[in-house]
Amino acid sequence: MTSALPFLPFSKPTIDEATIAAVSDVLRSGWITSGPKVAAFEAQMSEYFGGRPVRTFNSGTCTMEIALRIAGIGAGDEVITTSISWVATANVIIEVGATPVFADIDPITRNIDLDKVEAAITPRTKAIIPVYLSGLPVDMDRLYAIAKKHNLRVIEDAAQAFGSEWNGKRIGSFGDFVSFSFQANKNITTGEGGALVLNNLEEAKLAEKYRLQGVTRSGVDGIDVDVLGGKYNMSDIMAAIGLGQFANIDNITAHRRNLARHYYQAFGADFEALSGTQLPLQAFESSNYHLFQIVLPDNGPTTRADFMRAMQERYNIGTGYHYAPIHLFTMYRERGFKEGMFPVSEKIGRLTVTLPMFYAMTTADVDRAVAAVKAILIK
Repeated sequence: MTSALPFLPFSKPTIDEATIAAVSDVLRSGWITSGPKVAAFEAQMSEYFGGRPVRTFNSGTCTMEIALRIAGIGAGDEVITTSISWVATANVIIEVGATPVFADIDPITRNIDLDKVEAAITPRTKAIIPVYLSGLPVDMDRLYAIAKKHNLRVIEDAAQAFGSEWNGKRIGSFGDFVSFSFQANKNITTGEGGALVLNNLEEAKLAEKYRLQGVTRSGVDGIDVDVLGGKYNMSDIMAAIGLGQFANIDNITAHRRNLARHYYQAFGADFEALSGTQLPLQAFESSNYHLFQIVLPDNGPTTRADFMRAMQERYNIGTGYHYAPIHLFTMYRERGFKEGMFPVSEKIGRLTVTLPMFYAMTTADVDRAVAAVKAILIK
C-alpha cells in the first residue's frame, strides 16, 4: 500500500518569485543570449571566489573539457580520476584525446583515494580530476602537494561543491581549475549550466574563445579564429536564474547542513550497527551536503533495487544512486577495464542510495525518510 502522504522527491529545485520575475524581465528585454546578466553573474562569482576569474558555460561538462584544453592536455597524455562520478568526468578526458586512468576511492569519504592517485602516476600523467562527491572535498593540502611534486595540473570536478569549504576557504577560491555545475538538482541551479574558475585573465580569454567557436573580435568588424572552439555559452535567461539562486547561497548551505545534522540525529547512534548500513562522513565544516547518501549492507535484507522500489511504492519517497562505476560501462570495458580492478568503487557503486535532500525540505521530511529506511532495513 502506498503512503497517503505527498511524494517526497530526492531532489527538487526552489525558484522564488523574484527570480521568476527577473527571467521575465530578460525575456522582455530582447537580449536573451549571453549579455549583461551573464557578465553580472560572472562578476558576482568572481568576488565570491576572492577575485579569481570566472567564466560561465551551458554545462558543467564542457567546463572540464575546456580546462583540459587550456592546460594543453591531449593525445598521449594520461589523466587520473575516480570511477565514482557522473560519466562526464571521464568522457571529457577521452574527448580531448587523452587517456583516463582510474584510482579507487576511500571507503569512508567515497572520494578518490589520494594514496591510489600517487601510485597511479606515470611519466605520461599530466593532470588529476578529483571529484567532490556529495559536496565533500578531498584533502586539498595533500592533493596539491601531490600535484606540485609531480608537476601536474588539477581540474577540480566541484560540480556538487558550490558552497563547500576546506579549512575555512571556499572551494573555488584557491587551487588550479575549479569546475562547478548548475544542473537542475545542484545546490544552486541555472536549469543547466556551469562555471569554471581560472587562474588568470589569459586563461579566461582562452576559455572565452573555446566557449564560442574560437572567435576573437576586434574593432567594429574585426573577427578571427585561432583555436577550435564550440558552442558552450550561457544565456542571460540562465544567468538570471543563477543570480537569484546565488543571492541565497549562504542560507541554502546552512539549511542543508542543518538537514544533514537532523538526518544523523534521526538515524541515531546505533543505526549503522543495527542495520549494517553506512552513513556518510560527518563533515559540517566542509561539505555543503549536496547529497545525503547511505551505503546499504552487502547481503542485507533487500537488494538496492528492491529498497528503492519499497521507498517509492510503500512510502512515496524518491531515491537515487550516485554513481554507477564508470569503468564498468561498455565503452570503458572496451578500453580494458573490468570487474575487480577497483573493488571499493565497485562496492559503493553497487550499494549506494541517495536519500532526499533539497532546500525546501523540512526536518519532518527527514524524519519521514529515516522512518521509512529503518522500516525496510531493520527487521
